[in-house]
Amino acid sequence: MTSPITEPMTARPDRFPALDVMRGLVMVLMTVDHASETMNHGRVFTDSVLFWKPGSPLPTAQFLTRWMTHLCAPTFVLLAGVSLAIAVANRRARLAALGDEAAERAIDRYILVRGALIVAFEILWMSPVMLEPGRVLFQVLYAIGGSLMAMALLRRLSDRALGLSALAILLGGEALFGALHALGVERSMPAALLLTAGFFFDRRFIVAYPLLPWLAIMMLGWLLGRRLLVWRAAGGETATHRAPRVLATCGVAALATFVVLRGIDGYGNMLLHRDDGSLVQWLHVSKYPPSITFAALELGIASLLLAGFFVVTRKRPGFAAPLQLFGQVALFYYLLHIHLLHLAAWVLDLRDKLGLASAYEGALAVLLVLYPLCLAYRRFKVAHPTSLARFV
Repeated sequence: MTSPITEPMTARPDRFPALDVMRGLVMVLMTVDHASETMNHGRVFTDSVLFWKPGSPLPTAQFLTRWMTHLCAPTFVLLAGVSLAIAVANRRARLAALGDEAAERAIDRYILVRGALIVAFEILWMSPVMLEPGRVLFQVLYAIGGSLMAMALLRRLSDRALGLSALAILLGGEALFGALHALGVERSMPAALLLTAGFFFDRRFIVAYPLLPWLAIMMLGWLLGRRLLVWRAAGGETATHRAPRVLATCGVAALATFVVLRGIDGYGNMLLHRDDGSLVQWLHVSKYPPSITFAALELGIASLLLAGFFVVTRKRPGFAAPLQLFGQVALFYYLLHIHLLHLAAWVLDLRDKLGLASAYEGALAVLLVLYPLCLAYRRFKVAHPTSLARFV
């Protein structure tokens, strides 16, 4: 297989509308979760063996509202990997006149700067609002930014090596967790940053999204992005026809893996075992840190949805235009929506005072307020492609 460093790319590929629709959908679901976190007094948060007491009730409506938003982070990270593969190909084409070595150094700089900026947003912009000034929460932006910086090096590996490495990390994460536990270092900061998550300095520094499992998901996204480019280069509608079939196959395989592992209820869910055979217990998977059952379930669902979106947008490129808009300016939207929710809760004195309906009503209000801002920002990015907005 051709190396990603030397693969020719002579023209900038058009956007894939299906990717934007999928990204926009998970941004909407994410808003529901964060509105619930801000105002819903009965919100369920038991996505880790650390937070779950066996035998505790799982109210169905509250649980399913939380559960459906699990789709967000894995899909967002997967699509960040897809976007990275496409962006690297585009930049390589634009920088071809510099020569291979200079072009690759420029691409590395772009990836590293963008990754570092995203981590900085986590520390300086998101953490003070999600927690309080002086406290730091490493969650999805840390996972994405850190994974991007790692991909500056890892993108040089073959597709086969990346794929096998990603699967090894996801499948072997629980075994490695056990090995770290046996050594008594699973709660050390290096272990938390890479694999286990944890609390440090009297909870003033919290790692919610350890790097390695999320990096593995970005690596899978990179492979999908590479395939989309190869299929598109084949001409015609090859990409939009091949992608749904491959995604559907992968989605079914992932869901089958989930069913087998969750049915056995032994290895695979980071010690978060089922209390019984109810639906909510089957869906009660570990996100902190991500288990293989969590990754298989969410990526399986994401793959099937994305396959459907490729089919629909092939016939109707303008399908779900509002979702496409949010998907095209996802980071911009992310950086604003939580601040808007917290501001509204503070002004109206609604923090943790409402019921489940507030998750949906609050999300709808935020979407309506931010839609025109996102529209204006997209226009600005299109008009100023070389501005600093290219990093957001």
